Amino acid sequence: MVFDGYRVVSIQFRFPRWSIHALDLLYWFASALFVFRTMYHTNQGEIRFYVFLGLFIGVWIHFLFLSVITERFVVMLIIVIKRFYRILVGIVRVVLIAPIRLLLKGIWLLLGFIWVMLLFLGRITLLPFWKLLLWATRPIRRRLRISDRLIAVRDWIKSLWRRWFHRE
Repeated sequence: MVFDGYRVVSIQFRFPRWSIHALDLLYWFASALFVFRTMYHTNQGEIRFYVFLGLFIGVWIHFLFLSVITERFVVMLIIVIKRFYRILVGIVRVVLIAPIRLLLKGIWLLLGFIWVMLLFLGRITLLPFWKLLLWATRPIRRRLRISDRLIAVRDWIKSLWRRWFHRE
């Protein structure tokens, strides 16, 4: 039954070709270990002809009568597990991911609104004071020689001001 289940799972999940041989070896090693361990516990490890005959007849009867039933059961079980996984992923998306995305969008929207309001209020409140300060310091600025660095800083501030407050 385990072999039928392993065969159906390897077909359903389409393992890479190189891994099938390694998985086959691993399966046969585990099943041989299971059989010999069971024989050790049931008849103190005595290997006789009737043990191999019983294994052979058991495998033969299984492949005659139970193999198709086992394969169908494993396919149904895989379908149920896949559906359960999809439902679980959908629940996680609805319960966890969607509210977090919505919360982040709301925070981003709120921060954008606050930024726009600060720019608007800054433009309304600071622009008249800036013009008044420029008008008041015009005689002093004309008499003083402004160095090249101050001109560069002034131009940078002007370009920054235009970028923030003068939308084109």
